Amino acid sequence: MSSLSLAVRDSTTMLRRNLLHARRYPSLTLNLLLTPIMLLLLFVYIFGDVMSAGIGGGGAGRSVYIAYIVPGLLLMTIGSTTIGTAVSVSNDMTEGIIARFRTMAIHRGSVLIGHVIGSVLQCIASVVLVGAVAVAIGFRSTDATALEWLAAFGLLVLFATALTWIAVGMGLISPNAEAASNNAMPLILLPLLSSAFIPTDTMPGWFRPIAEYQPFTPAIETLRGLLLGSEIGNNGWLTIAWSLGLTVLGYYWSKAKFNNDPK
Repeated sequence: MSSLSLAVRDSTTMLRRNLLHARRYPSLTLNLLLTPIMLLLLFVYIFGDVMSAGIGGGGAGRSVYIAYIVPGLLLMTIGSTTIGTAVSVSNDMTEGIIARFRTMAIHRGSVLIGHVIGSVLQCIASVVLVGAVAVAIGFRSTDATALEWLAAFGLLVLFATALTWIAVGMGLISPNAEAASNNAMPLILLPLLSSAFIPTDTMPGWFRPIAEYQPFTPAIETLRGLLLGSEIGNNGWLTIAWSLGLTVLGYYWSKAKFNNDPK
């Protein structure tokens, strides 16, 4: 077999392995998925009337606030799902299976590729589930065209790939699953410090740069614009730049750590 065929075959095998693990042990994914769903219900039904006062100059209804926060929670869902990837990679590294794989005639990068593809698929499935809950409680995207829906899907896949490679690197440097979960916690915290729940121009001046100069805010504004028909500005290009930059960084970081043979 050619090296490409070998890589594809082994990566497919590793992808199947990771999907079987996710199916047999769904508790981690479900626990991480509950966070954005609970935040969605909390902010809509408990804080919705109060928080909507800061949207559109005040006076917006709860339905307007649902439309505002759903894009941010969809991206937060991706961040929370990838924490499971960090934990899974850490488990593989600490439980000895990677040492076994190193002795086998398989493509060296297939282990990480299987984790990444499996995680991206889980991210998209989680986004669909959270999106279904959002639709059930009143979210509507009537102004989005078919092309905008396709662009929104591409953005979600690209952003999920970027965060997954970062999560893989975090899992590789973690000595155990608990440390991996803690190291990947910024992937949930950063959306809370973004424009997911309120516009950045309503934030205090000292805090606004923290919200603006991070990957989640431009991604949220881009997804919001695609789904609701609002202005995107340069957020689309910023999202692509952040996503590609994080993907490259995570890929080379993960590759370097994975190729370090254990001493």
